[in-house]
Amino acid sequence: MGTQNNNWTGEEAPAMVAKDAQSRPNILVASDGESAAVLSDILTQDEFSVTRVQNGWATLDRLRHSPVDVAILDRKLGGVDGAEVCRQAKRDQDTRLVPVMLLLSDPGSREECLESIEAGADHLISMPIDVPVLIARLRSLTRMKRYSDDFETVSSVMTTLCAMIEARDRHSEGHCHRMANYAATLGRRIGLTGEQIHVLKRGGFLHDVGMLTIPDAVLLKPGTLDAKERALIESHPVIGESLIANLRSLQQVRLIVRHHHERRDGSGYPDGLRGEEIPLAAQIVGLVDVFEALTSPRPYQEPHSSEGALVILERQVKQGWHRRDLFDEFAFIIRGD
Repeated sequence: MGTQNNNWTGEEAPAMVAKDAQSRPNILVASDGESAAVLSDILTQDEFSVTRVQNGWATLDRLRHSPVDVAILDRKLGGVDGAEVCRQAKRDQDTRLVPVMLLLSDPGSREECLESIEAGADHLISMPIDVPVLIARLRSLTRMKRYSDDFETVSSVMTTLCAMIEARDRHSEGHCHRMANYAATLGRRIGLTGEQIHVLKRGGFLHDVGMLTIPDAVLLKPGTLDAKERALIESHPVIGESLIANLRSLQQVRLIVRHHHERRDGSGYPDGLRGEEIPLAAQIVGLVDVFEALTSPRPYQEPHSSEGALVILERQVKQGWHRRDLFDEFAFIIRGD
């Protein structure tokens, strides 16, 4: 940031330096004082694209209708004060993930700080501002916002894909949600971490995404599949993996999508993996997928009872298809023992 002071008091503004605006984080500065112009100039000189507004109502409108990575709000905004703007933004589904920094009076009373935190502020700043610290914090909050945006996008993609899968077959309504819940519950039961359970949930939703490419005549066929049709069905794990291969947030889910039809004795598909070659998450989703298939109406079969499905699953365990401990824990969940 050139020769500017490390602490900014609102009395001076450094020269502007042009940068590629398209790559800059979008910072909203909401204040009606001259200090807002100085702050905006400082941030623009660095790597940020800055928009200024002067009252609370304009701030709420801008948050709702424009892309904002971080909002810096003066506590003393006109119309609606900064704390109330923050409170409303955090309650709104469309703006709740936008990080908010509240600018306090110098130095900010204890009551002011507590009210700001209770309003949902992600960070508090007061005059004089330590510019390098402020910029470092803005970079950190921007990364958090873009991670959140990424997860929100993936969540929307998963919901849409799930709806598309279920819309093709009237018998499969709720299948993706049940799969996600079964897999996550079993993951918790065996002591997996929160992140591992998160991956299981996504894998439960997306394990059959490759089925979107299978023709209805094959997918919904009531009779026995011929060899060509069976090969087409068995291609869906590989196709599914390829469909999500370029989504960064779904990299850990790819192994579930590809390997949830593998069997521990090597008789599964698509790669004939054996034993612990099969990722644990894929083994979990594969086990609950069999249960879900057995207990749901299908074009080729009437649904089994939960107990009947567990009997079949235990038979498959004895054949060497599934892990005994995973089956036992899942049976415990289903039976509610």
